[in-house]
Amino acid sequence: MGALFSFLGGSVFRMVWGELSSAWTKHQDHKHELDAIKAQEAVEAARAERELTKLKLLNDLGIKEIEVKTDADLQLKDADAFMEAMRNVTPTGIAWVDAWNGIIRPACATTAILIWWFCLYTQGFVLSEWDKELVGVILGFYFAHRVFTSKK
Repeated sequence: MGALFSFLGGSVFRMVWGELSSAWTKHQDHKHELDAIKAQEAVEAARAERELTKLKLLNDLGIKEIEVKTDADLQLKDADAFMEAMRNVTPTGIAWVDAWNGIIRPACATTAILIWWFCLYTQGFVLSEWDKELVGVILGFYFAHRVFTSKK
């Protein structure tokens, strides 16, 4: 009987221990695989999110580029239409109308400059930020106008 217990005890113990050890190892391997899959999913989700953000940014930039190009084209067409209209001014044959058409823009510009000079005189010729911006706009208008007319 002792031999039977020894035989069965050793064999059964080894078999049970082997099965338990094998089951534990499989369980650990399975858990490790699940953790690896979850980690891979997290990495893939982060990569997909970055890719989606990149695509959205590229799409937005493409749309902005199209909008800027469209605006620039419209401004160029407006400038061309204005220049063409200025070239095609023909006298009406009525002396006072032609004189008025010739003097109205310079007269308005001169009046505006005189008003501005009067305001500067009352301020003691100290330029405010608004005055500095106005000077920049006026110079830009007159010099840009010359650049546009000389290129045509």
